[in-house]
Amino acid sequence: MPFLSANSLASFVESAVSTQCSRFGRAAHAQIVKTLDNPLPSFIYNHLVNMYSKLDLPNSAQHVISLTPNRSVVTWTALIAGSVQNGRFISALFHFSNMRRDSIQPNDFTFPCAFKASGSLRSPLAGKQLHALAVKAGQITDVFVGCSAFDMYSKTGLTYEARKMFDETPGRNIATWNAYLSNSVLEGRYEDALTAFIEFRHEGWEPNSITFCAFLNACAGASNLRLGRQLHGFVLLSGFEADVSVANGLIDFYGKCHQVGCSEIIFSGISKPNDVSWCSMVASYVQNDEEDKACMLFLRARKEGIEPTDFMVSSVVSACAGLSGLEVGRGVHALAVKACVEGNIFVGSSLVDMYGKCGSIEDADRAFDEMPERNLITWNAMIGAYAHQGRADMAVALFDKMTHGSHGVAPNYVTFVCVLSACSRDGSVNVGMEIFESMRGRYGIEPGAEHYACVVDMLGRAGMVEQAYQFIKKMPIRPTISVWGALLGACKMFAKPELGKIAADNLFELDPLDSGNHVLLSNMFAAAGRWEEATLVRKEMKDVGIKKGAGCSWITAGNAVHLFQAKDTSHERNSEIQAMLAKLRREMKAAGYMPDTKFALFDLEEEEKVMEVGYHSEKIALAFGLIVIPPGVPIRITKNLRICGDCHNAIKFISGIVGREIIVRDNNRFHRFRDNQCSCRDYW
Repeated sequence: MPFLSANSLASFVESAVSTQCSRFGRAAHAQIVKTLDNPLPSFIYNHLVNMYSKLDLPNSAQHVISLTPNRSVVTWTALIAGSVQNGRFISALFHFSNMRRDSIQPNDFTFPCAFKASGSLRSPLAGKQLHALAVKAGQITDVFVGCSAFDMYSKTGLTYEARKMFDETPGRNIATWNAYLSNSVLEGRYEDALTAFIEFRHEGWEPNSITFCAFLNACAGASNLRLGRQLHGFVLLSGFEADVSVANGLIDFYGKCHQVGCSEIIFSGISKPNDVSWCSMVASYVQNDEEDKACMLFLRARKEGIEPTDFMVSSVVSACAGLSGLEVGRGVHALAVKACVEGNIFVGSSLVDMYGKCGSIEDADRAFDEMPERNLITWNAMIGAYAHQGRADMAVALFDKMTHGSHGVAPNYVTFVCVLSACSRDGSVNVGMEIFESMRGRYGIEPGAEHYACVVDMLGRAGMVEQAYQFIKKMPIRPTISVWGALLGACKMFAKPELGKIAADNLFELDPLDSGNHVLLSNMFAAAGRWEEATLVRKEMKDVGIKKGAGCSWITAGNAVHLFQAKDTSHERNSEIQAMLAKLRREMKAAGYMPDTKFALFDLEEEEKVMEVGYHSEKIALAFGLIVIPPGVPIRITKNLRICGDCHNAIKFISGIVGREIIVRDNNRFHRFRDNQCSCRDYW
C-alpha cells in the first residue's frame, strides 16, 4: 500500500462515522497505528475519539482519550457530543466533569451538549450549575449556548427561568425562536406559542419549516382552525407547500381539527410522501373515527414499500380496536414483531388496548406482561380491558398494584373512569364508592362528569335507583347527558317509570334531538305495559322529525363484515340462516328455554311477541356465524345497542347446545357465553 498521509487517514476515520461502519473505522485505526509514529498528531486522536464515541463504542473512545497526551477542548467535546448523540446522558455529564478536572475550559460547542444532557435527564440542578459555569466563562452570550440553556430550562419544567433566559438572550436567531415555540407546544402552552409566533413576525423574522410545524402543532393543540388556515395560506405564499415536513404538519393539524378531508387533499398533493406522511394520514383517519380508511391506507403503504414504524403500527392497532377487528389486529401485531417495534411502549400500550376492546382478555394480559416498560397509558389500557369484561376484582387489583409497591404510578382522570366503570359493570358498589371518595382526598383529583356518571350507573345497576337520584341532586356540578342517561337506563331496568320521566325530561332539555333517549323512555313505558305513553313518545319523535337509529349486529367472516338488522331477510344465505334459526328454536325449547316477551316493545298478541323477539339482529348474526365459522373457533358478534334480556338468555342456551364459545360486544360491555353461562353472571 502506498504511503498514506495523516490527513488521508483522518478522512478514512470520518468516512467510518458518516457510513456508521465500525469495522471500517477499526481498520482505519489499525492503519494509523501501522503507518504513523507515536505520538500521533493531536488531530488524529480527536478524530478517533469522535469516531468511537459517535459509533457508540464508549469503551474504545475512553481508551483512546486515556492515551491522548495533550487532550484539548476538541477532544473532550467529541467524547461528550458522541455520548449525548447516543443517549448516554449521565456519561456525558461525567465526561464534562472529567474535562473540568483536566483544567480544560468548555467552549461554545461543549456547553450545548452538556445542556442537552441535563435537559434530557430532567436535572435542573445540573443545568443551573452549567448555566453558572457558562456565565462565568463568558459563553452565555453566545446565541447557541443561550438557546441550549433555554431549551434545558424548558425541558426541566422551569418555565419562569426559561422565559427569562429567552428574553435575555442577545441576538436571538431563528433556532432560538423555534426552540421557544416547540417547547411551548410540548408543555401544552399553546396560546403562548401562538403569541410568540406573532411577536416573531413583528420582529421581521421569516419562518422556516420547523417554525411552520411548531405553529401548526400549537394551532392543533388549541383547536384554532381559523388561525391554522391563515397559516396554511401563508405557507402557500411563502412557497413552502412543497416542503414535505410542512405538508406533514398540515395533515396532522387538519386531522386534529376534524377536517380529515383537508388532510386527504394535502396528502394526495405530496409528490413523494415519506413514512411520516403516511403515519400522519393514518393517524388523522383514526382521530376522526374512520378506522376502516386507516387500515386501507396502511395496506396501501405496505404495498408501496413503506416499512412500518412504531408510530404507524400504534395508530393502525388503534384503528383495529375501534373496528373490533381482532384478526386484523393480530396481523398488525405480527408485523410489529417482524419490524422489531413490539417492545416500543406506545405500540405495546396500543396492543393492550386493542386486545381489550376486542374482548380477548388473555391476549391483552399477555401483551401487558411482555412489555419491557409500562407507562400510565399502558396501565389505563389494561384496567380498561378488565372494565370491558366487567372484572372489577381484576381491575381493582391492578389499580392497587399500579399505585403501590415498586411501580408507584400516580393515577389520572382516565384511570378512575376505567376503575369506576369496572365496579359499575360488576356491581361492586362499596369498593367503587370507596375509590370514588379517594379521588379528591388521597390523589388530589377533582371528580368530573364521567366519574359522577359512573357512580350513578353503579348505583342504578345495583337497584339503588333512588340513591342514584339523590346522588345526582347533591352533585357539585351540573349533571350532564351521561349522568341523566345512566339514571334513565336504571329506571328502565328496574321499572321506575316516574323517576325515569324526570331523567328523560332533563335529557330532552340537554339534547332534544337525540333519538336514543326518546327510544329508551318509550321502551321503559312499553316494558311496564304503559302502551299509550310509549306510543305517545314515539309520536312526539315523529312530529319533531327525530329518527331512531336502526339497531344492528355484525360479524366478520371470510374477510368480510356481515351486517344484520332485526327481521333481516336480505342476506344471500338467508334460507340457510332461517333454517338454522328454526333448528335452534326447537333445540332451545327442548332444553327448557322460554322466550321473554316483555322485550317485544310493541302492543302485540303473545304469539306475535314470540316471533318479534325471535328475530333480533344478534340471533340472526349468531345463526350465520354457526353456519360459516368452523367448530372450535369463537363466534364474535358486535351489536350497536345493549343486548336484550331475551337474547342474552337465548345465547346462554345456544352456547351449551352447540358447545361453542360465543362473544357478544354490545354498547356497554363484553359477554362471553360458554356452557350455558355468561361472563357477566347476568349482571349487566
